[in-house]
Amino acid sequence: MLNHFFQQNNNTLSFTREQASQFAKEVAGDYNPLHNIDAKRFCVPGDLLFAVVLLKYGISQNMQFSFDAMITEKSVITLPEPSETLVFSDENKSYVTVNRSGDNNTDPTCVESIIKQYVAFSGEAFPHILVPAMSAQKVMINPKRPMVMYQSMSVQFDRTDIQNPLLEPLAAIFTCDGKRGSLTLPFNWKDGDELVGKGEKIMLVSGIIDYDKPVMDELVEQYNQSMA
Repeated sequence: MLNHFFQQNNNTLSFTREQASQFAKEVAGDYNPLHNIDAKRFCVPGDLLFAVVLLKYGISQNMQFSFDAMITEKSVITLPEPSETLVFSDENKSYVTVNRSGDNNTDPTCVESIIKQYVAFSGEAFPHILVPAMSAQKVMINPKRPMVMYQSMSVQFDRTDIQNPLLEPLAAIFTCDGKRGSLTLPFNWKDGDELVGKGEKIMLVSGIIDYDKPVMDELVEQYNQSMA
């Protein structure tokens, strides 16, 4: 499912703009302009590296992802040896740090199903979740410079031998401090009807301005047109 979205050369990993943009739109349903091929401040979706981590290292009972820096088409990331702490970096900086513990499952069917469930949920943050969460506090992102960035993600499973993974979204939480804000997206994991885990994704929002409904409606419409 993922092999054509990245390039691996021995123990290094890289992404082209085309690969990252295609993953964002076709797999995650994420039309963040930062992932457009021609974006001046282009970055690789954090969900793509999350997916590659699970593909290469499997699913652990407890996993915490910290997104430390933006990945671009120029980044050449070293794949670390399997351990409890995985640091994905190049010669200059760390991009993602993963702390993991507990049982590990590398079954391809389970891994692929969890990847699909999570990135589909994650890609819906804008506009379906972020816009109503921000408008409730009478603020919005700046349409001239929209900046919504991945900060962290964590999951805890009661067990990893999951047969029928299902991600169940919970109510989002948005907090605002001046021009910056934080959106927390909690969720449960189920195996059929059985609750088997939980998690949350945290996103940073910068350049926050006062809410203007006509402007926000126009931005959402532009986003929907881009999807179409």
